[in-house]
Amino acid sequence: MQRRDFINKTILASATLAAGTSIVYGKYLPKDYTPLILQDPDPFTKFGKDKDMIVLNDKPWNIESKAHLLNDKITPNKAMFIRNNGLLPENIDVDNWTLTIDGESVKASKTYSLSELKSKFKHYTYQLTLECGGNGRKEFNPPAKGNQWGLGAVHCAEWTGVRLRDVLEDVGINSDAVYIGYHAADIHLSRSPDKEPISRGCPMDKALQDETLIAFKMNGEDIPIAHGYPLRLIAGGWPASVSGKWLQTISIRNIVHDGPKMTGQAYRVPCKPVAPGEKVKDEDMCIIESMPVKSLITYPKTGATLKLGEKLSFNGHAWAGDLEVKKMEYSIDFGATWHECKLEAPKNKLAWQHFSGSTDFPEVGYYEVWARATDSNGKAQPMVLPGWNPKGYLNNACHRIAIKVS
Repeated sequence: MQRRDFINKTILASATLAAGTSIVYGKYLPKDYTPLILQDPDPFTKFGKDKDMIVLNDKPWNIESKAHLLNDKITPNKAMFIRNNGLLPENIDVDNWTLTIDGESVKASKTYSLSELKSKFKHYTYQLTLECGGNGRKEFNPPAKGNQWGLGAVHCAEWTGVRLRDVLEDVGINSDAVYIGYHAADIHLSRSPDKEPISRGCPMDKALQDETLIAFKMNGEDIPIAHGYPLRLIAGGWPASVSGKWLQTISIRNIVHDGPKMTGQAYRVPCKPVAPGEKVKDEDMCIIESMPVKSLITYPKTGATLKLGEKLSFNGHAWAGDLEVKKMEYSIDFGATWHECKLEAPKNKLAWQHFSGSTDFPEVGYYEVWARATDSNGKAQPMVLPGWNPKGYLNNACHRIAIKVS
């Protein structure tokens, strides 16, 4: 009884602190009851997100942005999507956080403290585009299983850290190395200590790219907990699942990494086109690597209205995985004709590029502004949904906003 009374008093004290005021009728709290304020917290406050963002689920947390929230050239934390596979790490001890490099293809395993990583290796800062492989999944028909992302599972923040290549060279890797795989501190939904929620990776040539970072800062500050504090792998231009959060270990493999969400059909598409709804064998699925060319109109918000004779100014971002965007166009007649936009060069490799344009409309009525990007290999976004796939990945159809002229 004494223990139960102590627990109830502790809960009441915690609830009072969280509410910032007294808990009226607190003496009547049922035994072992947790007040709502101490249950699942407001995610917008918890993670510092804009209240216009969309919560897809909370166990694990998956929250997407909207196009108009992504108008900044460098995405602020408040507009960055969250994609988790497990529960957030608990009781992070940053003073004792370490990163271990191991695996079949290291000359000898080595462990670094966070302070050693920061002091031993040169720091680099890049703007890097991260997009969920399932961004746009909700548009596929037949429907694909998984989080029904709209179009806001993308961002381009500024990341600071050390090059993974520099760390691997310090450790020493063998000539048979073909892949890396990461291991992290997030918790499996079952809370089993023997299960990892996700453990993905990438081939060595991507791992050794200049812009692949072991990052400890985002937009000049410590990485927020939802985005990987205190240490995160960043591999821009590839599915964001390659950029492991809460990084603790990187294994250098002499095989394609086979951790959770690397096998079966996870983050894979059919190696050859298939009919909508067709079943595909695991062995006929290929791992997603560089993301396809894509663009997003971030201003104005869809549904804007203006008067006849008034010009519409618009802008947004475009990206193309490991490539650059070489041309940006818009259409106001459902793709019958296209007109070129102003397109800026990327701040650095793997950063998204900003575009802008203006147009007027010939008469009163309803219009749509469509955006189409073309990459440096000459491949353009499709005007409609691209090839169907069982997991609903890689939707890079032209983005469009609605406009009404009165």
